[in-house]
Amino acid sequence: MVQRRTASRLVAAAAALASVVAAAVGLAGPAQAADETISVDFSVTGAAPTYRASGWIYGMTEDASAPADNFFRDVKFRYMRAGGAQLDSPGGWVSGRYDRRWNATRAQLLRTRALGGEFILLPHDLWGADGYPISRFPGDNGDWTDYDNFLTRLIADVRATGAPVQWDLWNEPNITLFWNRPQSQYLELWRRSYQRIRAAFPTHLIVGPSCACVPSTTYAWWNQYLDFVRANNVVPDIVSWHSLPGDPVANVAAANATLDARGIPHPRPYQINEYGATNEQNPGDGSWYIARLERAGADGLRANWAGGGNLHNDLANLPVRDSTGRHQPKGEWWVYRFYGSQTGRTAAVTPSQSYDGFATKAPGEAKILVGGGGTTGNIAVRLQRLDGTEGIVRDNQVRVLAERIPHNGGGAVSGPVAVLDTVVTLSGNATTVNLPHTNADDTFTITVLPPGATGGAFLSTAVAQHSQQCLTNPNRSTADGTQAQQQVCGTGDEQRWNFAPVAGLADTFTVTNRQSGKCLDVTAASTADGAAVIQWTCNGGANQQFTLRKVTYSGNDPDDYQLVARHSGKCVDVSGISTAPGAVVHQWTCNPASQGSPLNQTWRLPGR
Repeated sequence: MVQRRTASRLVAAAAALASVVAAAVGLAGPAQAADETISVDFSVTGAAPTYRASGWIYGMTEDASAPADNFFRDVKFRYMRAGGAQLDSPGGWVSGRYDRRWNATRAQLLRTRALGGEFILLPHDLWGADGYPISRFPGDNGDWTDYDNFLTRLIADVRATGAPVQWDLWNEPNITLFWNRPQSQYLELWRRSYQRIRAAFPTHLIVGPSCACVPSTTYAWWNQYLDFVRANNVVPDIVSWHSLPGDPVANVAAANATLDARGIPHPRPYQINEYGATNEQNPGDGSWYIARLERAGADGLRANWAGGGNLHNDLANLPVRDSTGRHQPKGEWWVYRFYGSQTGRTAAVTPSQSYDGFATKAPGEAKILVGGGGTTGNIAVRLQRLDGTEGIVRDNQVRVLAERIPHNGGGAVSGPVAVLDTVVTLSGNATTVNLPHTNADDTFTITVLPPGATGGAFLSTAVAQHSQQCLTNPNRSTADGTQAQQQVCGTGDEQRWNFAPVAGLADTFTVTNRQSGKCLDVTAASTADGAAVIQWTCNGGANQQFTLRKVTYSGNDPDDYQLVARHSGKCVDVSGISTAPGAVVHQWTCNPASQGSPLNQTWRLPGR
């Protein structure tokens, strides 16, 4: 095995390994020489997921107009942390360029709130202490006049937005890149800032110290900070630090110990408001951090390592932009999307030395995000007490769908790749799923469904094989009669379709656009070649029912199908075999499915 995780992560989970090995003794069916085992116990239920890890630093354009909403909503976006960094160099108050940074901050704050997220304000960036050498820091030579004026302006600007923020008073004050003065001067800044902000906004939360460190009983800077805030009654509402790299579970245990020693009450919210070093921003490590943040009960914000103006542009590097400037998701974005799809209640996961997971169960579905980017080898995921789920086990069987989320070297990823989709018979209400983890940067997801779901409902894009573009509800229309088009594939719900089986008809589905809630439909139930394929309010008509006919030409993918309109027997087809974005979709006489040509009638359904 190749091990590249720091020791701090391994030590934190080592105690769990012995119990996992012990639990594996006597299981029906060996783990097929799996290197490590994690287990999920569906009889142990926790709270509804709150998506603690779905936040990041910066990533919105300066005017907050991009990326598109779906990149945020699909991952259950929770937090944005920003303050105008890297706009002008030098910039901010200290350089007489406050307005541009504030205007960007204001725009990003308001859009964050509109998307349902919390905004964490960074005054140090608005001051100008964003890593560029600056002429002065607050309190130099004992003079706080300029900083008091800065706070007066900032408080007034925040009040004018009418929106609450979390106040992260100064970023990484323990390193000279952001605070090139003694700790005593920083502590006085903390006291003054805390008292001013608490008086101005009694309900706003104050965050700190956001140090470039992790909690420790031996790190002098951390302990002196805690002594000061306790003695001066300026304890933050949210205790924060950075984990680059680190283990959130071990960090929280150390934070509890240091707060206990001073009589500071906890549990109070913990916020690891930078996690994920540059070599940890991949599906394997990203999913591990998600699992550990959830286990630790700490909120997390993914670090952003972009430079210059790009700090503001690309959602902390979760997507990339293609040649047209359109955002395309990376593998790690798909990790967050799966995480955002986990609903219901959490289930208990026992980690191994290198792997952890986050599991949920909802009626008719259970989901497990497998986390671990530090090693390679087989992972055995033991699913226990499946009788503790609702509506999944039928005749002692379940359907298991396992998918791999590739890193692809940091390039765009079109979606997860199925590695297992089978109905299994349980032994003792349990089964083991074996995952071949050959690339440390990749990760896996597991979805457990009722066995009948093999031909049942699913959510998928539909990719035209002649153009590699996606069946789309254009302009996110909600109007009846909007004709479907092909468009460059992205992540929006206007390109996602819910396939629901029609009772009594094999492989026949109604196809509902996830964004509009309307059904794919052949206009006016026409049987003519060229009749438009549109969206329409769902009504159960045969012109809204489509049979999936397997395409079997040489070199086809297992997920390649024709979509055959039940009322006409004709195929959903891209007009004129066009490869242009925006080409309309209509019905046309089907080509033999064994030929697969022209491929404008062949649709790849990766969610099937």
